[in-house]
Parts: sequence; C-alpha cells; structure tokens
Amino acid sequence: MNSWFDHAILYHIYAPGACGAPRHNDGASAPIPRLTSLHPWLDHIRELGATAILLGPVFESSSHGYDTVDLSRVDRRLGDDRTLADLIAAAHDRGLRVLLDAVFGHVGRGFPAFRDLQARGRESAHAGWFSGVDFNRRSRLGDPFAYDCWRDAHELVRLNLKNPAVREHLIAAVDGWVERWRIDGLRLDSADWIDDDFHAELRAHCDCRHPELALFGEVVHGDYRRFAGPGRLHGVTDYELHKGLWSSLRDRNLFEVAYTLNRQFGPDGLYRGLPLVQFADNHDVDRAVEQVGRQELLFPLYCLLFTIPGVPAIYQGSEWGIHGRRTATDDTALRPCLSLEPQLCAAGSELPEAGSELPAAIRRLARLRRELPALADGDYLQLHVGPEQFAFLRRGNGRARSLWT
Repeated sequence: MNSWFDHAILYHIYAPGACGAPRHNDGASAPIPRLTSLHPWLDHIRELGATAILLGPVFESSSHGYDTVDLSRVDRRLGDDRTLADLIAAAHDRGLRVLLDAVFGHVGRGFPAFRDLQARGRESAHAGWFSGVDFNRRSRLGDPFAYDCWRDAHELVRLNLKNPAVREHLIAAVDGWVERWRIDGLRLDSADWIDDDFHAELRAHCDCRHPELALFGEVVHGDYRRFAGPGRLHGVTDYELHKGLWSSLRDRNLFEVAYTLNRQFGPDGLYRGLPLVQFADNHDVDRAVEQVGRQELLFPLYCLLFTIPGVPAIYQGSEWGIHGRRTATDDTALRPCLSLEPQLCAAGSELPEAGSELPAAIRRLARLRRELPALADGDYLQLHVGPEQFAFLRRGNGRARSLWT
C-alpha cells in the first residue's frame, strides 16, 4: 500500500506532444526548454481537482520518448535538468505530486550500450545487456546479429533484465531521479513485458531508499495480482475495465461494466483493495468522446470513473471532450500540442460543445471523491443494474454511499 497513491487523482500529460516537440531528435541541438509551456497548466490541473501529474516520457530519446537513449538526461527537445526541476518544484508548490514515465523493458537503438554492441560485436562488454542476441543471424535492420524487440518493433531493443549490470543501471537511474528532481512516483511502461522479479527488486529497493515513491505499471493483459500487491508494484492500469467503461454507455448495456466491476471489486472480487489506475483514455487509445460517440455521454463516463474503485486518471485535453483517433500505425492525433491561452484544445480548433460544462462536472466529482473517503478505498457492492440504470454502494469506515448512474 502507498497511502498517497491510493487516494490520488492523476492528470496525465504526454510531454513531447503537449509541448510541441519535433517528432525526431537530431541528438546534437542545444536543449530547448519546451517543458516551460506546461507551467500555465499547473493551476488548471489543481483547480480541476487532480492531486498528481503523470508526466512522460521526458528522457532523451530518438523519437516518441519510449525509444530511450539516455536515462540520465532530459530530452533536449524538452529542455534540461533545470527545466524539469523547475517544473516539478512549481508543481510541488501547488501541492501536486509528480510521477515520471520509466521505460525499463526496452531502449532505443541509440542507447550507448547498444551502439557499443554494434561497434564491437562479440567483443562488446554489453553483449549480455540485451535479450536474444544471436551472432548467427542478422537483424531486420541489417545488424550482424539478431536481438529481441518489443512487439516486433525493431527500433525498440529489449533489455536483458536477468543481467545484474542492467538492473544496477536502471535502479541507479531511479535513485538519480529522486535525488535530482524529488519525483513522487513512476509509471513503468509495458510492465507486463518486464520480469516479475525485477518488479520485486525495484520495490524492495524503493521501500528502503524512497518509501514514499509510488510504483505503478502499465499492464494490458494478465492477472493484475501477478504485478501488483505486497512486494510488487503498488498498482497497475485497469485495461480490463477500460473497455467496459465506454462501450457499456455507447451500447446502452450497463450490464457489461457492472459485470467487470463485480468480478474485480465485488464481495469475492479478484482485486479488492488493489489500487488499479482507471482511465477514460490515454496517449495510446482513442479519445473518450470518440469511444462513447456523443459528447453528452462523457458526463456519466466521468461519473463512473470517479466513483468506482481505483485511482482515476484524466488525460490532458479530454476534460474538454477533445477529439482524436489513432491509426494502425500512428498515435499522433492522440498527442496534440495543447494551449490554454488562447483557449485552443488543439492547433486551430475551438473548444467542443462540452467546453466549460465538463471541466466543472469533473471538478465536482473530484471534490466529492476527496470528501468521501469511501470512494477511494471503500468496499464495492452492486445494488441494481439494467441496460441504462446502474446503482452500487461504496462503504468504508462504517459509512455508506449509494451511487446511481
């Protein structure tokens, strides 16, 4: 358990997109402090009711941020150490905690250890740093060796997390982030692709050195109890519930979300007491309004998000109901450059119809969640479900709250 994370309301920012960074890093330009463009957002985030910012990815990478080149350096397209330190300090001044994206399962081809392997081959001291290295085959990108990659994306080289030197490098990076920037937590990217015992080692290390540091993982598939709980991560993303949140409203079939909630959090629920991160959308899935189909359905969607068990997360811009769909090969539309002044949700587009009403509704829901602790950590009991009616009870510390959708 991590008490502050269990009761958090997250505001998620995909920094390279939100700050308008170029899609590709030339690896040579002087740092440009684009992270400073996020300072005006801090008051908005606090007023919306969020208590923590999930900011990522911010480390030096070749393109989208998840092909990391240097875990010790802020991406030059976003700024430098001071730029990030100032942003985190400004967030802390407003009572907002900050979590960073941590990519521990893979790196980009520009990662120095991989460059050394390319240059030295079998003689490289880093040959054991990467998974599946085979000098009897060539890679699809022409290297004189094959290697494992993430989801067939050969620009993402999988790390060998069984190698003690690799683990030492990653855990030392975490220590550096906490010491330099006073971060409050980490989101472990693609945690379901990472060795379980690495999660355990990282948790044990952080419990000792950084006991307030929250660790949650991006998990798409599998039993969440494998990844989160005592001796493991504090929580994980709830992709299982995500689909039901929007499709049950779009299809007028609230039995779908009710079934999943009961399976997860009911009296015999698999994940009772486990703080799963609940989200309407994020940087990898279509915007919420695209999923539910109509602006007016965003209101019951966020009502569910803030009243069900778990840690609610708002993705930057969706509090205005902005649009955005991914394609089979491109997530750019999900990750626009956003501005508060003038009030543009995406370059050249006006606030949609949900405009001012949806943020006001989210503020009320966030206040309700803060005032009623049972909404954060109380029991869950289904009371009634129909195609378009859903009632459940949240109860904690001897007090109960019935909620209708």
